Amino acid sequence: MSAITELSELSGEYVLDTARTRIGFVARHSVGPRVHGHFEEFEGSARLDGDDPAKSTVRLTIKSASLQSHNKFRDDPVRAKFLDIENHPDITFTSTEVKQVDGTHFEVTGDLTLRGTTKSLTLAVESTGGENDPEGDVRIGFKGSVPIDRKDWGVRANPVDTLIVGSQVTIEFEVTAVRHP
Repeated sequence: MSAITELSELSGEYVLDTARTRIGFVARHSVGPRVHGHFEEFEGSARLDGDDPAKSTVRLTIKSASLQSHNKFRDDPVRAKFLDIENHPDITFTSTEVKQVDGTHFEVTGDLTLRGTTKSLTLAVESTGGENDPEGDVRIGFKGSVPIDRKDWGVRANPVDTLIVGSQVTIEFEVTAVRHP
């Protein structure tokens, strides 16, 4: 594999490599450790413009029912009560603006739709590099996180749950995308 160091060499249309991508979350508990989890089903694409990153776009769709924290007694209620997967099977993010901060850091602003509520948020994104893989495909990596208040998206709990689970959830991602030929 050979590394790509010039941003302009990375321009093109990309799809997520779901086998090498992780979209997760961390939630605070008032007792015990933080809860870590992830989503197992998602798809996404990006159009990267290395010469003018502001022209880049990102789209992501996550299947709400694919949430996993590896605790059935927690996951089933979160899917049903918090995410309301029966009425809202997808969580989506669509970028509206991309700003380059420096050579490897970007701010990606977009609309996050969760439980039928859409709010704008800005992700701090770091490029982890690009490379030509052995098959001749161009791969690029990004990572980042963003804290959200679940109540802003209508994800509410009863008073007992509110005492146990904090309202702030941090969304974390490590993404690998492959350029279309």
